[in-house]
Amino acid sequence: MPSKLSLHAALISILIFAIFLGAWQLATQPKESSALVGANAEYAALMGKGAEKTDGFPPPIKVARAFVEYLSDPFYDKGPNDKGIGIQLAHSLGRVGLGFLLAVIVALPLGFAIGMSPLLFRAFNPFIQVLKPISPLAWMPLALYSLKDSSISGIFVIFICSIWPMLINTAFGVASVRRDWINVARTLEVNPLRKAFLVILPAAAPTILTGMRISMGIAWLVIVAAEMLVGGTGIGYFVWNEWNNLALPNVIFAVVMIGLVGMVLDMFFGWLQKLVTYRE
Repeated sequence: MPSKLSLHAALISILIFAIFLGAWQLATQPKESSALVGANAEYAALMGKGAEKTDGFPPPIKVARAFVEYLSDPFYDKGPNDKGIGIQLAHSLGRVGLGFLLAVIVALPLGFAIGMSPLLFRAFNPFIQVLKPISPLAWMPLALYSLKDSSISGIFVIFICSIWPMLINTAFGVASVRRDWINVARTLEVNPLRKAFLVILPAAAPTILTGMRISMGIAWLVIVAAEMLVGGTGIGYFVWNEWNNLALPNVIFAVVMIGLVGMVLDMFFGWLQKLVTYRE
């Protein structure tokens, strides 16, 4: 049963959303314009505008129509530049999943090694601090030039940008394991592999999952920016294509879908984090 706090929070969220929609509707109300004459009148007629005009931003009802249109048939395929939102999201999630998996394969073992060795930490730290803040947009030209494939370049950019939070959190989690537990394992002559999986990993798991959660958020941010540059398929390409068509309701629809998918991914990693967090 949901608690009172959860119910109150839900009611406040609904109220905030209703206020937002009301303000949006008021801000996009059509406004009376002065009479148009001459060339201005001809231009207005060509653009389908009469005595009223809007500021160009679509009202909520137009965005709602876009939701109905795209969600009623999310997997249609009418050619390279006209695919359903389900297909676009599937392409983006596939790239994100592959790039993120490659980052996991590299970051977890390397993070373990760095966390267990102060020498390796000092050796790798300068490289991590230099590479970590580089924007994905800066990596993309190098990836396109080197790999000669836009899809693989997108996966590489996801990998290179999402590896750092995972690597840093894994190293920090491993280094923060209580020395008492390590000493007990050493006293019992536990071999290094068993010590890593039975002592260090369970203790560091919540911190590692935090890094993975942050990395997934970064990966989802990166793929949208990357697909805007490289084109083809994906939710980022969909946003850019609809913007080029000046279809703002479709752009807003895509932005909302990006946020919803990002929220679901974050909730999934939050759930995994709770599973591995020890509670007394």
